[in-house]
Amino acid sequence: MVRCWNRSENLVEEAQCTDGAPGAAPRSHFPHKAVWISLAASLLLLVIALGLTGKLGLSQLHAQSSQIVRISAPDQSSGVLINQSAVVDAQKHLVTFTVTSLANQTSTVLFDIKHGLICYKPVEQSSCFLRKMEQPDFDNVQSFLQDQTHQQSHVQLSWNETQRRTEFLGVLANSQVDLSALDEPLKYLCQDRSVHWTRKSDGPGKQRLVYFCIDICFPSNICVSVCFYYLPE
Repeated sequence: MVRCWNRSENLVEEAQCTDGAPGAAPRSHFPHKAVWISLAASLLLLVIALGLTGKLGLSQLHAQSSQIVRISAPDQSSGVLINQSAVVDAQKHLVTFTVTSLANQTSTVLFDIKHGLICYKPVEQSSCFLRKMEQPDFDNVQSFLQDQTHQQSHVQLSWNETQRRTEFLGVLANSQVDLSALDEPLKYLCQDRSVHWTRKSDGPGKQRLVYFCIDICFPSNICVSVCFYYLPE
């Protein structure tokens, strides 16, 4: 504190001054504001950086949970290699096959392991076909899910070591499925088609014709030819 003389009122007033020499400029408050602004800007940049890091982490996690496996197998009749691909999503328990025939036509087969369903979407048909998974189906797709991180991205099956079998599915014309009742993966796959239940049988019999077949191969050296025919209403 220093004493300052007020000439007009002849009174002595106390005023707070700087510690320096008389006439020194008062201490400014602007540096404090600059510090707070700098801290606020740094905090904002930190929040943005953490947000970007989190999005990148989620993207990498999704990429790691999905894997594309390409499968080459010789055709049973011609011996020509047929190329297939399977998108394996271990996190959602889904295996989606893209099957290309010798005529260069592509069909999609979805194994929904969580709900125990298989959905077939043939390229030449206006419908999807649905059936429940059985134990051999679970065993076949399990070859994709076991030790997924160590699996090869391309699997080539040999003619001599591959086990082949044929399955017949009868299409139940009167058993159309309500699309809204299906879970999201199946609903998305068949959003532009009707969906029908199928029934597994020993064969169509002499009075029924097989309309089309879809060949699916698995890394466990198993190929299944799934053939469809229509049952009477």
